[in-house]
Amino acid sequence: MKTYPKVWFLRHGETEWNAEGRVQGQTQSVLSARGVQHARQQAELMAPILTLNPPCFVSPLKRTRQTADIALAGRAYETDDRLKEVFAGAWEGQLRADIYNDLPQGITPDSPHIEFYSAAPGGEGFERFQARVRDFVATLTEPTVIVAHGLSGQLLRAELCGLSRAEMGGLTNRQGCVYVLEDGIETVLELDNAV
Repeated sequence: MKTYPKVWFLRHGETEWNAEGRVQGQTQSVLSARGVQHARQQAELMAPILTLNPPCFVSPLKRTRQTADIALAGRAYETDDRLKEVFAGAWEGQLRADIYNDLPQGITPDSPHIEFYSAAPGGEGFERFQARVRDFVATLTEPTVIVAHGLSGQLLRAELCGLSRAEMGGLTNRQGCVYVLEDGIETVLELDNAV
């Protein structure tokens, strides 16, 4: 398996659209009050890590920049388009409950999220999505902090851990924690009083 430098990965906090059950993809949505609390939890976890002065990369979408501004305590970061969430085509902004009424063949409400979103009509699709995230991962040369999304995070974490597409679909997409990826192993940092 290829080796990569250590990565601290943060998924953005809960957004208003997460709470409503809407598909976000690359559409802008803002953090909910609970999402701001998720980012504050991440800030507590990140404080000792940031003393190491790692480079920080963030998806340019509003919800990830809001999270990074809080979780990285105002520290400078670089945005990178390759970290954006999957483009969900015709499904962006729609309620998942409505989408469930007319799903593409082979996709069910119980399909792993990575497969569900990759099947969106007019969307980015799995292969192009994976290629851009892999392209970003290939640029990592030193221990790095990354703030991105649930699904781009699954792709990134799977790449760093050498997981298959099927294994990737089983990864968690938690908010308010920090995923630490080192030597092909993922551990999760969290607070005892997490919301």
